[in-house]
Amino acid sequence: MSALHDEPQSTYPEPRATYDIEATQEKWLKVWADLDPFKVVDDGSRERRYLLDMFPYPSGDLHMGHGEVFALADVIARYWFQQGYDVLHPVGWDSFGLPAENAAIKRGEHPATWTYQNIETQAESFRRYGISFDWSTRLHTSDPEYYRWTQWLFLRLYDAGLAYRKSSAVNWCPNDQTVLANEQVVGGRCERCGADVTKRELTQWYFKVTDFAQRLLDDMDSLTGSWPDHVLTMQRNWIGRSEGAHVDFPVEGRDQPVTVFTTRPDTLFGATFFVVAADAPLAAELCAPGQQDAFDDYLREVRRTTDVDRMSEGRHKTGVFLGVHATNPMTGSQMPVFAADYVLADYGTGAIMAVPGQDQRDWDFARAFDLPIVRTVQPPESFEGEAFTGEGRAINSSNGDLDINGLTVAEAKSRTIAYLEATGTGRGTINFRLRDWLVSRQRFWGPPIPIVHCPDCGEVPVASDELPVVLPDLKGADLAPKGVSPLASATEWVKVPCPKCGGAARRDTDTMDTFVDSSWYFLRYPTPHDDTQAFDVEAVRRWCPVDHYVGGVEHAILHLLYSRFVTKALHDLGYLDFVEPFSRLMTQGEVRNQGKGMSKSLGNGVDLGEQIAKFGVDAIRLTMVFAGPPEEDIDWADLSPAGSLRFVQRAWRLSGDVTSAPGTLPDDGDVELRKITHRTIAEATQLIEGLRFNVVVARVMELVNAARKAIDTGCGPGDPAVREAAETVAIILSLVAPFTAEEMWSRLGHEPAVAKAGWPTAIDELLVRDVVTCVVQVQGKVRAKLDVSPDIDEPSLQGLALADPNVIRAIGSSPVRKVIVRAPKVVNVVIG
Repeated sequence: MSALHDEPQSTYPEPRATYDIEATQEKWLKVWADLDPFKVVDDGSRERRYLLDMFPYPSGDLHMGHGEVFALADVIARYWFQQGYDVLHPVGWDSFGLPAENAAIKRGEHPATWTYQNIETQAESFRRYGISFDWSTRLHTSDPEYYRWTQWLFLRLYDAGLAYRKSSAVNWCPNDQTVLANEQVVGGRCERCGADVTKRELTQWYFKVTDFAQRLLDDMDSLTGSWPDHVLTMQRNWIGRSEGAHVDFPVEGRDQPVTVFTTRPDTLFGATFFVVAADAPLAAELCAPGQQDAFDDYLREVRRTTDVDRMSEGRHKTGVFLGVHATNPMTGSQMPVFAADYVLADYGTGAIMAVPGQDQRDWDFARAFDLPIVRTVQPPESFEGEAFTGEGRAINSSNGDLDINGLTVAEAKSRTIAYLEATGTGRGTINFRLRDWLVSRQRFWGPPIPIVHCPDCGEVPVASDELPVVLPDLKGADLAPKGVSPLASATEWVKVPCPKCGGAARRDTDTMDTFVDSSWYFLRYPTPHDDTQAFDVEAVRRWCPVDHYVGGVEHAILHLLYSRFVTKALHDLGYLDFVEPFSRLMTQGEVRNQGKGMSKSLGNGVDLGEQIAKFGVDAIRLTMVFAGPPEEDIDWADLSPAGSLRFVQRAWRLSGDVTSAPGTLPDDGDVELRKITHRTIAEATQLIEGLRFNVVVARVMELVNAARKAIDTGCGPGDPAVREAAETVAIILSLVAPFTAEEMWSRLGHEPAVAKAGWPTAIDELLVRDVVTCVVQVQGKVRAKLDVSPDIDEPSLQGLALADPNVIRAIGSSPVRKVIVRAPKVVNVVIG
């Protein structure tokens, strides 16, 4: 390798002649630790940018998924650093949760022991991985200094009427002895331990997310184009806005009618029976004495199934007649009332009018119980199915006062709602699938709920200046499931004087869902060590909303929805001046192996640490980024970290071959190499903005090849254009392979850190191509490619195309009917 000639030498020592990956990593880790190049300035001297990775759960060391997502996010952060922004790129851990508690029970220790050991392991791995974090922002949600403010958030929502307690049937894991959200139940089993999930009636804390349902929908318009379309679709479906009507049905033995919600009031003439969710209080209330035993037996059966299973398509329909009838307000007919499992207690009023002609589940139930079926929408002549759920004209839909036969669905709905309102039997309304957020958990390792229960005063909030309510010191067997929260057994902790009257009272013994911790953590990062407030309002206004949020699509619904809710609630309370937490979102695909998700049971797991030890950090990061667009899954078996290693070695060798002095102006350098360099700069800039990082890597590879060719067989290593190309490679490569890039920068005679070198600017004059490739098609098939001037006129281009030997052969003896010329890119020849 050539030595650098007559330029100032870096104050950091040269490595050995061959590229020693491990030594290079250790060398620059120490330098970066001293320089702290990624620390936020926050003095207003530069435009601010806030990049946030979804923080990890400390369940062990970093895995391949972490390797991918943090490498991808770091491209954005480092690009912003190169652009000269003041970048907030914080680091923290989502450190409360059930795995730590289960580990503590197994090991006979406090959950904090396992948690913080894993945090330190991951922190060291993050440092080795070269992520551009500002380590001064570090936080852990299980620290009392953090969950004090999670409790503060609970109290603010409580004071605003957005946190409340009610009794409801919930998914219960008998093994973990805790409540599960519907999403945590897979195939009727607990997603964590595999135990069969049952139903249990518990008094739980909820947040009123439903108060914000319409705003959560409406504000997604501002995210269109900035968030992935499929994520917005998932949230819209989860919120599930439905326009329809509330219809009142008189029921035997009941003074007040039962009100149901329907999206299709136009089908009321086809309602032939009535269904109530078996586990809704209404079912027990309506049940006739003669059917009580049958109902009780059925209810026990229903409580052994999950909501997910109950709503699955094609499931056999079950139910029990409650011994009473409801009156159809349109026809006056008597409809038998059933309790069934395919209606959920928390949807609408927990009751539905069943229209088997227009709903497949109602059809299946009607067939199972031999109930009448009346079609109210005309299916097309070709329809051969059962229930018809499509659009069509109304049929069989008239009484003495209303006739909607022949109307479209929209017209029929409008006329029916008007009739219901005129007769006082219903009203138009909007309903949402979204349910309030159940935040209670019967576990230990989470933020205690800051409420005291007094027999005289009721629910009494803990004063904000007495926060945090700190967890008691429980460990091992004290945490084992007992059917109630482990906190309930800590009697000395539970028993407290009432904050209001001073009498004997008890703390709330539930802890909060860990999604509460992560619903606001992005607000804490601008001032993570402020012990006077949850977040500094002015600092948050300077930095938020988050400019770019990066993480897995598995959080597309709950975490993102809850963060959006909390942001809107805090906005309404006057703390925030924005209503959406994350301006832009990037979700990455899954790292798979041999066509499947990695798992111990499949034996296809890949250890991130082992891969780094074998190939080096840069090769792994480069492989992750180069594998494809960020949102697509990648299969490690199809990738080549060895190939990535060879490339970074080639790039490193390039920096050692440059012989021009640092600071040499490139103006008189080789023009062709300069054009390639500046096209690379221009394209890389556009590609990064478009999140096509894999193509950026491809362009850098092409530039390395061009520079190598110039050194070996072209203008030579001393040409200023070679230095310009090598420095450009180092700067762009710093986004993906920071150790190699830093070493290149040093060998090129510069002081660290390359991350702050500054993004190069493409010169317009060097972006003009001397030639462009014109594609010539004959009958739609490509027959030739011509290198032509970008300024060529259409007659000249047509003449060149028709004179090409391959085009002549393709035309043969056929007459040329038309030649379509789009200079300078395309010529289409139509023959015959």
